[in-house]
Amino acid sequence: MSNFKIFIVEDDPFYGEMLKYHISLNPDYSVEKFQTGKDFLNNLHRNPSVVTLDYTLPDISGLEVLKKIMAYNPNIPVIIVSGQEDVSTAVNLLKEGAYDYFVKNDETKDRIWNSLKKIREKLNLEKEIDSLKEEIGRKYIFGNIIKGNSPGIKKIFSLIEKAIQTNITVSITGETGTGKDLVAKAIHYNSAKANLPFIAINVSAIPKELIESEMFGHEKGAFTGAVTRKIGKFEEAGKGTIFLDEIGEMDQYMQVKLLRVLQEKELNRVGGNEVIKVNARVIIATNRNLAEEVKKGNFRQDLYFRLLGLNINLPPLRDRGNDILLLAKYFVDEFCKENDLQKKSLSQKAQEKLMNYDFPGNVRELKAIMELAVVMANSEVIDDNDISLSAATRSSNFLMDEEDTLQGYDKKIIKHFLEKYDNNILEVAKKLDIGKSTIYRMIKNKEI
Repeated sequence: MSNFKIFIVEDDPFYGEMLKYHISLNPDYSVEKFQTGKDFLNNLHRNPSVVTLDYTLPDISGLEVLKKIMAYNPNIPVIIVSGQEDVSTAVNLLKEGAYDYFVKNDETKDRIWNSLKKIREKLNLEKEIDSLKEEIGRKYIFGNIIKGNSPGIKKIFSLIEKAIQTNITVSITGETGTGKDLVAKAIHYNSAKANLPFIAINVSAIPKELIESEMFGHEKGAFTGAVTRKIGKFEEAGKGTIFLDEIGEMDQYMQVKLLRVLQEKELNRVGGNEVIKVNARVIIATNRNLAEEVKKGNFRQDLYFRLLGLNINLPPLRDRGNDILLLAKYFVDEFCKENDLQKKSLSQKAQEKLMNYDFPGNVRELKAIMELAVVMANSEVIDDNDISLSAATRSSNFLMDEEDTLQGYDKKIIKHFLEKYDNNILEVAKKLDIGKSTIYRMIKNKEI
């Protein structure tokens, strides 16, 4: 039996039978008829998909029946069928929750047919959306998106668990390619906001002159080319989550604008005066050291403190030990499955080659390397010769390519690490286990 149940409530036996016959022409519909409001209400617990309701019933008024349906389940669409045309009555019924209102005439059955078609399409779409949301939820279970068993990754899991329990602002930091966007999605789709919008915006990818409009929207005629009103990303996110990627690239003008929106929880579209309330959760990501950017005057300190929230710092792939091999095997398996290829394994030499590489592009680079390796391999085993590592991004072993004095090597190593950690002297001193005064002295003496 069809799960699309239509209950017809109609006291006129002939008209009720005519409607039932006409609607039943669609074999996907299950149709039942009731002649009194009381009889129908006694069957309401059977949860009809749609109700067509005669406004003038012998025992209970159509308005009272409608109110009882709305009290039971406001999501049941109710089509009112009336013997008289009364605009004020129709308006009142629509305000009370009726889906549609038709006057009985020769065209009524066709109008009801079309209305039922629209209702069913809408319900099917809602089911599809719910199914997709459920699928997305499963997809973004932590272990499904962030692969690894290293202590650094286990710490990330712990922080994500904390992040999903409240709506605290989250700042995700780490080098390019470490998976900051995936962590943002994992937080959203495992939080109480999972069924609400997740809106991502890459600050660095939008021209400076367009970013305000992109984030906050604009009114028609606000500037040349604004031919229609545009809803901004903050407004689009509603009560869901807005993910601001590469926030460190935002200029000072937009930083002021963003700070005001975050503080006041309201915005004005460009060229408009209407105050629009915003209540989206904010997650940001950057590969920059924002604290250093504040010191340099590139990032506002007040905005920095507003955005810091719970910080999740993703470790680079080179610091994740055997996670490199775990991820490599995962990417190989996924690529083979997607392309209907026979499973491939990694030779010992291939594994050693991967473990000795620095991966400046992190997980994103590893994925590209392994997909190419699958294509290049001539057997079921991927050998070291199948793995192509970019000469431009090879390991720091290049420091040994040319013979030098010990002091010369020291200079090269310190210079390399300063470039690697964005001239963060304290971080470099910690990594190399040397005094920061040593680095300051070498800079002062122009040795590096």
